[in-house]
Amino acid sequence: MLDVGCGTGAITAGIARAVKPGGCVVGVDRDEVLLEVARTEHAGIENLQFEYGNATDLPFRARFDIVTSARALQWIAEPGLVVEKMKQAAKRRGVVVVLDYNHTQNQWEPEPPPEFRVFYDAFLAWRRANGWDNEMADHLPGLFRSAGLASVENRDQDEVVERGEPEFAKLSFLWVGTLESVAGQLIAAGFCTKAQLDEVRESYVSWVTKDLVKQTLAMRATIGIVP
Repeated sequence: MLDVGCGTGAITAGIARAVKPGGCVVGVDRDEVLLEVARTEHAGIENLQFEYGNATDLPFRARFDIVTSARALQWIAEPGLVVEKMKQAAKRRGVVVVLDYNHTQNQWEPEPPPEFRVFYDAFLAWRRANGWDNEMADHLPGLFRSAGLASVENRDQDEVVERGEPEFAKLSFLWVGTLESVAGQLIAAGFCTKAQLDEVRESYVSWVTKDLVKQTLAMRATIGIVP
């Protein structure tokens, strides 16, 4: 099995633990820092290896029974090419699976504060400026069919969390982490000012702590078979 855009390998390691004895799992990523973390944290899993590689230039040909990618194509300007490379890496009758978001369909109950909406609109505009698809999840079936994959399915896999659930704090505060990770780029590109982002962080944290009841991140899993 091949995991494209594996990052720190958390999902890849879980896959390696789940495959039957003798099965091999390979994680590929273009970020050497993340790969080093993956190799260090999951060094004890014998049937797992991590390799450097670009998703648009995978070298594998008809090698894997399953080729998968989770939340990675949303950050690539040529997702159709990635799907083609994933298909090439799979064996005949192999399965290609991609899990990703539609950022335009995310919902919060009640509505987040206006300051967060300013940030979120800037975040989506910045992504568009980089050639990244904000509706990646809904466009995947067309990319699969264009690549020649058969029996294409698109399944809802929304990430839903409500106040009181164990994962509420982790999943609702993920936007704070997102803000901090992209703040410098948003400011440099002129989509936001530092003062705006400071205000966003303060208002969002307060709102999540006191008011947020439910967050729904729109996600789809697209599955295709290599004919």
